[in-house]
Amino acid sequence: MSHSAFKRAGVFDSGAGGLTVVKSLMERRLFDEIIYYGDTARVPYGPKDPTTIIRYALEALEFFKNFDIDLMITACNSVSAHALQELRAKAEFPVYGVIEPGIMALKNAQLPLSSRILVLGTKATIKSGRYQEGIKKLGYSYVEAIAPSLFVPIVEEGVFKGKILESALDYYLKEYREPDAIILGCTHFPLIADAIVNYFDNRPISIHSGKAIAEYLERNGFEPDIKNRTKLRIFASENPDGLKQIAKKWL
Repeated sequence: MSHSAFKRAGVFDSGAGGLTVVKSLMERRLFDEIIYYGDTARVPYGPKDPTTIIRYALEALEFFKNFDIDLMITACNSVSAHALQELRAKAEFPVYGVIEPGIMALKNAQLPLSSRILVLGTKATIKSGRYQEGIKKLGYSYVEAIAPSLFVPIVEEGVFKGKILESALDYYLKEYREPDAIILGCTHFPLIADAIVNYFDNRPISIHSGKAIAEYLERNGFEPDIKNRTKLRIFASENPDGLKQIAKKWL
């Protein structure tokens, strides 16, 4: 099967955040249809241990087996950090994570190797060291990684600006010198990307999972079809109507 024949994608996230990945995929028109599944009953995954994240990811895989998908994209960085190997071993279709594409996007930005790179992610993602190791393999020696956990519930509440967000930004970022690039290693963070970037006077570049995975797929043979408008079907483990309302706002 050629990549142009991959028409139906399953996109999985711990909650609503993965819709930022869906938005990029829909803009690129890489698929005829996207089946989105948000595990809203158990969001967030970031504080959970790797064994639990793997179990939840495999349960999501079982869900997608009902839809005859051609590939699965784990929009969730925590799942990408801990469960890709197990998912690929069980799935009958290709499974893509978002960490490798994010690292490739940084490489493609061609910043000097002396640049300061700041990785923002969940506790599970940061503890895995996947971003840090991959970025250092590119030759960057100055890499810092933090888990601003309050960003996730703030975004889930629809707070994209104002004093609450500003206080959280200051709480987590005030001790860090101006980075040259910020990896938004959580699907929620692109929704507050402007606030994160503008917190720093030098306006660093930002890299987020949605754009990174879309570019990665195109570079690996997936062809956009500008005539198609991607159909989106949304499912959730809890309150699917609530997730659909969020999709209307974010997409």
